[in-house]
Amino acid sequence: MLPFKKGEKVVYPAHGVGVIDDIQSKVISGTERKFYMLRILDSEMTIMIPTENVDAVGLRRVIGKDMVTKIYKILRERKVEVDSQTWNRRYREYTEKIKTGSPLEIAKVLRDLLVLKGDKELSFGERKMLDTARSLLVKELSIARAHPEEKIMEELNTIFAS
Repeated sequence: MLPFKKGEKVVYPAHGVGVIDDIQSKVISGTERKFYMLRILDSEMTIMIPTENVDAVGLRRVIGKDMVTKIYKILRERKVEVDSQTWNRRYREYTEKIKTGSPLEIAKVLRDLLVLKGDKELSFGERKMLDTARSLLVKELSIARAHPEEKIMEELNTIFAS
């Protein structure tokens, strides 16, 4: 019994939301294995994921309503300690958080970078990281809440305008 079905939307860490277009069997080194054929939304990327490696790569379902509430709570927190680390150390830390695929960690990265942006200019790498965190979070929130991405962006802009 496979955990995901054809047509299901899932999240692949650091790449975002995708759709399982197919489940295929392939013989590799004389052994038959099943693969999810995952098409990442908003890109031309298709990823073959061995069904037995789902946990190892962190493939998961799109978040539910309870997680949406937790994410918005994190985004609204303002007592953020943006430490005085160098930008490249912060960048490595944020990269690790995004790689986890955890929507809560991605929300923290987005929040921290937007708060930091209010204080000083972000480095090129931090701006790219901000865009990555925002797009990963907006896509998943829009699917979880069944709202257009534009509405989610407006909500985020409202949260960070105050």
